[in-house]
Amino acid sequence: MASTNPDVEALLAAAAAAFNRNDLQGAVSLCQRAVDAESGNIPALATLGFLQHAAGRFVEAAQTYGRLVTLAPEDPDHWMNLGTARRGAGHFEEALSAYMEAARLGANSADFYFNVGMTHIDRKDYESGRVVLGKALELAPQDPELRYQYALCCYERVRNEDALAALDGWERLEPLSNELIANIGLLLMKLGDAHRAEPAVRRALAAAVNDPQPLLTLVQLLERTNRVTEALALMPQLRGHPQAQTLGSELTLMEAQLAQRGSDHAAAVDAYSRLRSECREPHLTHLIEFPLAKSLDALGRYPEAFETLQQAHASQVALLRMTAPALTARGAPTLLITRYGCDPEDIAGWRDPGAPAMADSPVFIVAFPRSGTTLLELTLDAHPQLVSMDEQPFVQKSLDDMQAAGASYPERLAGLRPAELTALRERYWARVRDKAQLGPGQRIVDKNPLNILRLPAIRRLFPHAPVILAVRHPFDVLLSCYMQHFRTPDFALLCSDLPALALGYRRTFDFWYQQAALLLPRSLELRYETLAADFSNEVQRILEFLQLPWDDAVLAPQDNAQRRGFISTPSYSQVIEPVNRKAVGRWRAYAENFRPVEPHVAPYLVRWGYEGCGSSNSR
Repeated sequence: MASTNPDVEALLAAAAAAFNRNDLQGAVSLCQRAVDAESGNIPALATLGFLQHAAGRFVEAAQTYGRLVTLAPEDPDHWMNLGTARRGAGHFEEALSAYMEAARLGANSADFYFNVGMTHIDRKDYESGRVVLGKALELAPQDPELRYQYALCCYERVRNEDALAALDGWERLEPLSNELIANIGLLLMKLGDAHRAEPAVRRALAAAVNDPQPLLTLVQLLERTNRVTEALALMPQLRGHPQAQTLGSELTLMEAQLAQRGSDHAAAVDAYSRLRSECREPHLTHLIEFPLAKSLDALGRYPEAFETLQQAHASQVALLRMTAPALTARGAPTLLITRYGCDPEDIAGWRDPGAPAMADSPVFIVAFPRSGTTLLELTLDAHPQLVSMDEQPFVQKSLDDMQAAGASYPERLAGLRPAELTALRERYWARVRDKAQLGPGQRIVDKNPLNILRLPAIRRLFPHAPVILAVRHPFDVLLSCYMQHFRTPDFALLCSDLPALALGYRRTFDFWYQQAALLLPRSLELRYETLAADFSNEVQRILEFLQLPWDDAVLAPQDNAQRRGFISTPSYSQVIEPVNRKAVGRWRAYAENFRPVEPHVAPYLVRWGYEGCGSSNSR
């Protein structure tokens, strides 16, 4: 309602004039005087709430909107504004409560769903954010900020294909701020699309005037694509930027990462330690503690490194309790898939006269994660007759397709008719073509370590496919997994607890050897330690197994890694080094930590001839 008090009208007009000349504080003060003069004036209160919010005075704005919803409880806009003010104040649960009331009253605009989704992002609940922002995207599909935030949620939920689809054609959207362009470029890099990422970041940088963020984003991109020299060359410019102080901890983090890449681990420890002490959110300290532990390990400060890793996992689990409460309530994954195997009688009925020959089948690399599969993939990818792709869930999708076709996986696969198997293979190859281009005579290398748990699907779909099983000392594998920040929630939970991780390792190989004995795949077992010690001869053995001729390019996987630029796995910074044995026997410094879990992996220490914690003999 309009005011009948001329003084109030004059104050509101003066507040509007102050706002138009960017005098926010003056506008707030004038509007507050108008409200004081007429406390029940709804337009004056709405204006005051808006101005307080614009000035970053979120607590005061929430109080003002609280008065508004008391005066006009049936207006959904007031409830939505109350939620947004509470979100700005960091009161996320209270914000969601206000949004729920707005929804009850009919709020359903793209702007409403965007604000709700952003609140979920603030809470680190990316799944809820993804769902709500998806509704907003249906209403405003050309909104660039909305597209980016939805893609970010998809990325955080490891739905990379959905994230890339959301960013498709982003260049044609309006309006695009420099900050948003830089953010899109960084997200594209994280999604593995470095070719689209760098032009976006450089576009933002070219248009930046006083904003150092695009320059920092470019440095981040260069480091992540293994162009460390270029990244280091830009650091003096970044540090000397007039607004460098606005970057805060982000700049310190970049300095720590580059120090670590340059093996200046003392400087890295100092920077990471400062960042950890400044972090006020315990559920986020793991982002600092995982890399901190690696530098402590490199300095030989093993007890500190292990203690830091324990703290990192506790922090990540705390975050997962917020973002995936149902998953964390179940505890560490039990690898349920390992409880179900093929039926020998069913296998006897498998028929597939149209199955492709070995030369027309993928080359599968399987293992427990952190067993050296990225090195192996890059080695094979260097061969002119082989093409690899980043780790993809294509075998799992084929497994899902089998079940959709009516198969009971894995015990009842004989019922899949030849025509159905042909169709399943065509869908597999269609997915491959979206990720890799095969020339005449080239074969795909499908490297996904946990396909070790999907041998029945591989064997039924590609019965003649060669499968390379990568093996490494169990304790080196467990240590490497324990030291990694895995983004996939279920695997992160598994790695957060050493006994659960060791048991998962045991169950994985129990499953592999049980199923391999039934399915008799065309497989080759490869030891990481032997590959590192006798690289040329081991690669020769692999090529003979694959029935491929020798090519000298396979002897320099580090050059192939450098050419590839972006590598999605955590070992991206290691695989650009020449093949070496630095990672062999790393577990010995932590032998006492592994002693309690040795019984879980003891059968495989014996099977493969590796030493255990109580042995003094090297292998």
